Amino acid sequence: MERMDDAEWRAFVLSGTRTGKLAVTRDDGRPHVTPVWFVLDGDDVVFTTHENSVKGRALRREPRAALCVDDQAPPYSYVLVEGAVTLSTELDEVVRWATVLGGRYMGVDRAEEFGERNGVPGELLVRLRADKVLAYRNVSD
Repeated sequence: MERMDDAEWRAFVLSGTRTGKLAVTRDDGRPHVTPVWFVLDGDDVVFTTHENSVKGRALRREPRAALCVDDQAPPYSYVLVEGAVTLSTELDEVVRWATVLGGRYMGVDRAEEFGERNGVPGELLVRLRADKVLAYRNVSD
């Protein structure tokens, strides 16, 4: 197992269409993990969610989360990002980033479609600050 440097983990999480598995804490203390589409913006992991989703409610109550991105083939690698979260309801920003996310995961030809679909009132723009990053490649070697 080898540790990834900063440039390596960023390239890894942005490679292809890997989803992130976001971990938050429910109000009764139980963990909740959900796959999310995401991109990086500097040191922030950026994604959207509805304000009434389990994620949205949990992040409003406790603005900290963890996101794991992994591959499914040997020799296996993963990145775990932990940090503080900021939320925005600014619709122009939600639309902008929903479009970027749509482009990454559905292709540039469908980016605007997903931006319009997901950039609506009630959606939150979430920024997870990469306060702590654990990143390893070749885990099974």
